Amino acid sequence: MIHALQERTQPGTGFMTHAEQPHQSASLLVVDDEPELRSLLGEYFGRHTYAVRGAADAAQARAMIAESLPDLAILDVNMPGENGLSLARWLREVHPRVAIVMLTTAGESIDRIVGLELGADDYLSKPFNPRELVARIRAILRRFEPRAVSAGGRLETNGITLDPAARDVFAHGKRVDLTTFEFDILEMLMRSAGRVLSRDALMENFYNRKATPFDRSIDMHISHLRKKLEGGDDLIKTIRGVGYQFCRTPEDSPTE
Repeated sequence: MIHALQERTQPGTGFMTHAEQPHQSASLLVVDDEPELRSLLGEYFGRHTYAVRGAADAAQARAMIAESLPDLAILDVNMPGENGLSLARWLREVHPRVAIVMLTTAGESIDRIVGLELGADDYLSKPFNPRELVARIRAILRRFEPRAVSAGGRLETNGITLDPAARDVFAHGKRVDLTTFEFDILEMLMRSAGRVLSRDALMENFYNRKATPFDRSIDMHISHLRKKLEGGDDLIKTIRGVGYQFCRTPEDSPTE
């Protein structure tokens, strides 16, 4: 199952310590009941300057999260006891700013869809290439990096107000709580209001990869946005076979 991870440059017994990682870029929590996978990922991520911790199950993960909040959690769906989907639901509710990547079994598309519905930022099927996992983690964490915000960057379109500096969103005067991904997608849509953004453009911007017919990541984030925004179904129009468009006025709303 983890044959693609056999890229170890030297043997090791566990995760690298903070002292061994002088240029840490982010903290990761790997939650998987396979000891070998946790060890291999710990070593691999450590070589990429990440501070890594490993948990064998959801209970241990909750305890580690209580001690120190990670920037990103990698959760295996199929674990004994509380599974990764349940842990993802709890993590998204209690710590909404922690990024989540789900590890699913190849062919189990329902797990991927449920994971995204629960608020996971991305998913990857086992077996996987660690380079691809690192690439996805980097693409996700880019969304969490502080960005310079120019003066007058506040956006107000069709009843939605978005403040990039404060990262606040209001729908018809009511504050809306969004995840980091949802906020960034909404900002991109609003800055392009009236124009159609293709799924490929959105995928390349947020995930650094092209969209595939079976990749529902962007679609699920758009679905979450629509549910959270007042009148969201009328704000974000689906252009079938192309992508999405943020409506500038109520008159531009979908008529289908």
